[in-house]
Amino acid sequence: MVKRAVVTGASSGIGAATVRALREAGWDVVGVARREDRLRELADETGASFFVADLTKQEDVDALRDHLAATGGIHTLVNNAGGAKGMDSVEAGSVEDWQWMFDVNVIAVKRVVTAMLPLLRAAAAETGEGVDIVNVTSTAGHVAYPGGGGYNAAKHAAHALTEVLRLELNGEPIRVIEIAPGMVRTDEFALVRFGGDRAKADAVYQGVTHPLEAGDIAAIIRDALLKPWWVDQDLIVVKPVAQSAQHLVARGPLKPAE
Repeated sequence: MVKRAVVTGASSGIGAATVRALREAGWDVVGVARREDRLRELADETGASFFVADLTKQEDVDALRDHLAATGGIHTLVNNAGGAKGMDSVEAGSVEDWQWMFDVNVIAVKRVVTAMLPLLRAAAAETGEGVDIVNVTSTAGHVAYPGGGGYNAAKHAAHALTEVLRLELNGEPIRVIEIAPGMVRTDEFALVRFGGDRAKADAVYQGVTHPLEAGDIAAIIRDALLKPWWVDQDLIVVKPVAQSAQHLVARGPLKPAE
């Protein structure tokens, strides 16, 4: 049986890498994002299909659900879409930025989970095996740091949503897996956070030996999904060796102590 996954935030970064990783594993994959040109390029490269949607709009989520139901359903949902804006203090932070972060990191996940659960249950009933929900959160959802107020709050909420969902689905053959990456160098995350300021975005990774790449996280998502369906890796925290904690990042070569 060929499994089918839907991956949100698939136009770049971890989402696009996850589409590639699952296609290489032989899965059917539907990439979802707002930017049709990026999705089309990814589809041409990988053979995945795609659906253009803004997941902060209920009508787009409903249209995605209807499309998937009409074209074969799904066995796996990867909620990857999200992002950060700003590094201001709680006091000085923009309410609009906070609203955006909650919309894309929390409310959109809730919308998609609600829409996809009937399709996942139908697949589990048909196959007699388990199905999957993977939520990509962040170490920011587990450890706070100065300047992280809005993003910390949103990702803590996404972590709580994931934990509650797992409890509520107890007794059903549905794995709920949380992937919480630390420092991952992608083409857009830091750039969006700093409003397009390339110098500030590049400084995040300056001097860090081997920050994680999108493909590293995609490989972990793939490996978690390829485990036997009854094996649920509830929470996988992934950081580069150079990042011991949110606030402790080694810059410069990693070398043994003398």
